[in-house]
Amino acid sequence: MAADDEATPQETYAALQTNGVALFDVREPWENEQERIPGAVLIPLGELADRVGEIPADRDVYVHCRGGGRSGRAVAFLRENGRPRARNVTGGIEAWKEAGLPVNQ
Repeated sequence: MAADDEATPQETYAALQTNGVALFDVREPWENEQERIPGAVLIPLGELADRVGEIPADRDVYVHCRGGGRSGRAVAFLRENGRPRARNVTGGIEAWKEAGLPVNQ
């Protein structure tokens, strides 16, 4: 992935404090039930192709999973499908927690 495809958890958190930024979780529903980043919208990776219309094309979009692999694939798909401002949250929710950022359980 190119550098502009990635964002650290800290960069993502700072961006979420501004208006107009969206955060999507591409993990499975059972993972989301265990813990989630506040404000993240759940669209499991397997549903992304059918639900791509729910992802805004005109603003910054951040995507996370558990460790960054699934969200990396999701960002590549989104960029190929008219979402050039999609970015992968590096390290996923695991890195988010390690950074001490808020998580709902």
